[in-house]
Amino acid sequence: MPMFRLSHLPVFVVIFLFSVSAGHAQATRTWISGVGDDVNPCSRTAPCKTFAGAISKTATGGEINCLDPGGFGAVTITKSITLDCTGTQGSILSSGTTGIIINAPNAVVRIRALTINGAGATPGTNGINVINARRVHVEGAVIDGFSVNGIAVVCSGCEVVVANSTLRNNSMHGISLGPAEGTATAFVTRTLIAGNRTGVGATNATVRISGCDIAHNTTGIAAGTNGTIISYKNNAIDGNGTNGSPTSTVSLQ
Repeated sequence: MPMFRLSHLPVFVVIFLFSVSAGHAQATRTWISGVGDDVNPCSRTAPCKTFAGAISKTATGGEINCLDPGGFGAVTITKSITLDCTGTQGSILSSGTTGIIINAPNAVVRIRALTINGAGATPGTNGINVINARRVHVEGAVIDGFSVNGIAVVCSGCEVVVANSTLRNNSMHGISLGPAEGTATAFVTRTLIAGNRTGVGATNATVRISGCDIAHNTTGIAAGTNGTIISYKNNAIDGNGTNGSPTSTVSLQ
């Protein structure tokens, strides 16, 4: 019987087979562990070690889950995805760089239950830097100790939602929108914003705040050029060097 060789197949068949193989290499749900290894397939029984190691093995729109406590490393996100460490202690220690970069046009990104710390002799720059996305959700996060911003939103036309989180001890802003021209918006709810130079800043953008505690910042809130900060009248903005004032208020409904 003649030996079968891949080279005997038409080129388009070879391309198809490799495409199928690459597609199957990405799972909808992958797993990382403090004792994992990035050479693994990122399955529950053979988890990866870092977000960066798992993201290439996770399909667009998929989810990376944390199996157990660990430091899972800085990561750049270029597609719709969820990073979820709910139920365990997942962290990113970032020295001299950004913890999470999101540069994913038209993507929806979800970040849940992560501690993101600027660390080392040269602290990280931004905790989360949103360069491009359609929508970003940050839920149950603690972002602490960065040399620039806790969350920086520099995209045009994107939406960012921050809920049940803590933004503290960042050298510039807890959360900053701008200065990119456009209609970037953020909604920040039930979040502690403390110990930053400016708690909430907006330039060429709109931020809505509800149920937030904004205290012990050099400046509580500050709207720059074409910036709007809307308060829902249920925020505690006090104990800052300068509290600042929202550009408008809206009654709860």
